[in-house]
Amino acid sequence: MWAYIFGAVCPKKGKGAGLVLPYCDIGSMNQHLAEISLAVDPGAHAVLILDRAGWHMTQKLVVPANITLLFLPPRAPELNPVENVWQFMRDNWLSNRVFIDYDDIVAHCCEAWNKLVNQPWKIISIGMRDWAHRF
Repeated sequence: MWAYIFGAVCPKKGKGAGLVLPYCDIGSMNQHLAEISLAVDPGAHAVLILDRAGWHMTQKLVVPANITLLFLPPRAPELNPVENVWQFMRDNWLSNRVFIDYDDIVAHCCEAWNKLVNQPWKIISIGMRDWAHRF
């Protein structure tokens, strides 16, 4: 069994929305989009930057009206701010550990994500990209 952190951050506001799920598939992505939609401020619209993973590109996604999907060019992970979030979480909270069992893995993933979203300044620092936010 696996644990996947589905997470999105807003570097401008220092906010994040995420779920820890046992599968990385279309159903999980739809749950994640619904979670992000709930975190978007009323009257605002989110642009979600995504790589071209199959579960991001499928026509089976249910994209909420307050979210627009923006797909990155192939093989360009350096353009995706959330890649730095994953690296930070691995470096600081998730790597070099021995987990007792699956529940322990899920608990650590949830704890790491919650630590991150409770530090908005960290999200701003890690996720901000001059090319995307200078306008």
